[in-house]
Amino acid sequence: MAPNVPAVKLSNGYEMPIIGLGTWKSKPGEVEEAVKNAIEVGYRHIDCAMVYENEKEVGAAIKAKIDDGTVKREDLFVVSKLWNTFHQVDLVIPTCKKTIEDLGVGYLDLYLIHWPMAYKPGPAWNNRDENGKTIFDLNTDYLQVWHELEKAVDQGLVRSIGVSNFNSQQLDRLINNGRIKPVNNQVECHPYLNQKKLIAFCKERGICVTAYSPLGSPDRPWAKPDDPKLMEDPKLVELAKKHGKSPAQVLLRYQVQRGVIAIPKSVHKERLAQNINIFDFNLSDEDMKLVDSFDCNGRVCHLN
Repeated sequence: MAPNVPAVKLSNGYEMPIIGLGTWKSKPGEVEEAVKNAIEVGYRHIDCAMVYENEKEVGAAIKAKIDDGTVKREDLFVVSKLWNTFHQVDLVIPTCKKTIEDLGVGYLDLYLIHWPMAYKPGPAWNNRDENGKTIFDLNTDYLQVWHELEKAVDQGLVRSIGVSNFNSQQLDRLINNGRIKPVNNQVECHPYLNQKKLIAFCKERGICVTAYSPLGSPDRPWAKPDDPKLMEDPKLVELAKKHGKSPAQVLLRYQVQRGVIAIPKSVHKERLAQNINIFDFNLSDEDMKLVDSFDCNGRVCHLN
């Protein structure tokens, strides 16, 4: 029996399920099965991005589950993101259309600017100079990108628009200069980087927050053997034992109780089911304070 996942009401009236499936790092060949399994066990929110290079497979999985009657398109909340090499004004709408075509979904429920900075367009996701340094496009401003996203709403390509990896100053600039207010800011967020200040800032302005890497991204490709492993933190393991839950379930419950949307990634059916089954227990105020105390500004995802 799939759990009934609560939704967060966005400032424009749409509803976004508080738990979604992350697809970053899901390899070609396994992501299609993962998305099918996720939909079967109750996920209705799928988080994608063109730069993950797997949107066609995600789309094939969505189509399969619509075709077999498991879900209708309107049951799903599909998110994607505009990558840094497509910030130039003439590239934004065509790139959005390409994502919609690859996913085969007709429209996006939410489209985000992936990062606030623009890269020089080119064949690679990250075009570099002869010294291996990223070539930024300093003539393109994320405010111009935002105005193009507003046009995507007007054209019915996307229902809601937001950002990812934006700080409070960048958000304020968008709010003060845009026609449509961002509904969502997706940022790295877990107990080692709990983002309390940014979450409070967003909430005051009616912007909900999505936590990516809510489990600390243990499978990140650049992890060093001696890096702290959030899910093995003895205090977290002890807390999980107390509740008869896994460390991952406690981490996700922590976000949900803060009103933060979480998008854990997994390709294993049993873990997918476990990650969404977090609505039958509560963390006490003391438990929440304990998890909050892990914060050490421990960012694990850096743009390079």
